[in-house]
Amino acid sequence: MAVKAILWDVDGTLLDFAAAEKAAVQKLFIEFGLGECTDGMVARYSSISGGYWKRLERGEITKAEVLVGRYRDFFSELGIDPALAEPFNARYQVALGDTVAYRDDSLEIVKALHGRVKQYVVSNGTVIAQTKKLERSHLGEWMDGIFLSEQLGAEKPSPRFFEQVFAALPDIPKEDMLIVGDSLTSDMQGGLNAGVPTCWYNPQSLPRPADMAIAFEIQNLQQIYELL
Repeated sequence: MAVKAILWDVDGTLLDFAAAEKAAVQKLFIEFGLGECTDGMVARYSSISGGYWKRLERGEITKAEVLVGRYRDFFSELGIDPALAEPFNARYQVALGDTVAYRDDSLEIVKALHGRVKQYVVSNGTVIAQTKKLERSHLGEWMDGIFLSEQLGAEKPSPRFFEQVFAALPDIPKEDMLIVGDSLTSDMQGGLNAGVPTCWYNPQSLPRPADMAIAFEIQNLQQIYELL
C-alpha cells in the first residue's frame, strides 16, 4: 500500500503513558497530603482506570464518568474520601503532561517523516492533558493535524470519530491512511470499524488475536519506515 497519512495514537505509542501516569499520581498524593503512593498502589489505580477506559470504548459510560469514577473507586479502596476524586482528577490532567518519555525515539521518527507523509494525532486523551503533552514533547510541532475525541464528540473505536477525521481530510482516501497504535480495543478495532489499514505497535510481543485482521505489526516504532 502507498501510505499517504499516518494516524498516530499518543499514549502508549509515541509517549510512555505508564511513566507519566505514575509520576503524576505519586506527585499528587503528596500535593493532596495523602502520603506515599507506592508502585503497587499505582498499579492498582492503573488497573481500575484501564477498566473504565474499556467501558468508555464500548460506549457504556461517558468520558466524565471515566475521569472521576476511577478515582472514586480507587480512593474508596484506600479509605480516602471519594469526594477528592474530582479535584484530584482536575490536577491530574495538568500534571500528566509534566513527564515526557518518548517511545523508541518517536520524536526523531516523526521529524524524519515530516514532509514525506502527512501525520495526524488521533487520541482519546483529554484536551488539557494532550495539549500539554504535545507541546512539551514537541511532537505537536511536526503534526499536520490533531484529532481529540473530546473535540470530536466521539471516542475511538467509534466510526463517528473517524468519520470526522475523513471529513477533515477529503483529499486522502482512508485506504491510504495507516493508524498506528498500541491498543487493540481502541486503535486496531477503531481502524477496522472505519476501514482504515491498521498497524499494531506491540513492543511486548503479545499474541495477536486470531479474530482481528490487523494489517501490520511492529515491535519498535523504527519499523514504521519499512511500511512506507
